Amino acid sequence: MVKTLTKKNIKEERNNFTREDTWRIFRIMSEFVEGFEILSEVGKAVSIFGSSRMKPTHKYYKLAEEIAYLLAKEGYAILTGSGPGIMEAANKGAKRAGGRSIGLNIEIPLEQKPNRYVDTLLNFRYFFVRKVMFVKYAKAFVIMPGGYGTLDEFTEAINLIQTLRIPRFPVVLFGSEYWQGLLEWLKNKALAEGNISEEDLELFKVTDSPKEVVAIIKGFYQHKARS
Repeated sequence: MVKTLTKKNIKEERNNFTREDTWRIFRIMSEFVEGFEILSEVGKAVSIFGSSRMKPTHKYYKLAEEIAYLLAKEGYAILTGSGPGIMEAANKGAKRAGGRSIGLNIEIPLEQKPNRYVDTLLNFRYFFVRKVMFVKYAKAFVIMPGGYGTLDEFTEAINLIQTLRIPRFPVVLFGSEYWQGLLEWLKNKALAEGNISEEDLELFKVTDSPKEVVAIIKGFYQHKARS
């Protein structure tokens, strides 16, 4: 059961942390062990990220469901943060296709309840452990429109690839209209001022087609198998 945090027990948690740092290592280890044990049996998977605030009537909710459905039909398990919005849509699409629908839930002050389309659920207290699971067990990232959390997952993935900390894998930004401002900033500011290179702009693809998402991912691994 997820604990609902108040201002009082948030302060208590912080105080406990300063007194029990070394013991928290065991909690961190247990989260890694459980995640590794369960997700190592999943096989090929795709992590899908996006806003928790999008309603089922929103076009990107419907598109996320379609993307997950098509990927699940290709044999990919779907990994999400297990919450509402885009996460729910992706889990729903995976389940509709008869695929593996996995949710990596995070315990936060604003309690997040797993959506009803998750078949395999893991709970995490530490964001960094959860983020390792998304990267380690995904063959690709699909980044739907979202906020800070979505941006965090996107930029961490391309930073890890850029710095050669992990092998390159497909990172797909979905929704060119939504991401247009970011793409222009990367090109006109970050690139223009020498903070990234031309090659860094090739670390991800942009599309508006669910079928093209699947084609990008499949094409990447077909090319890799031939090379």
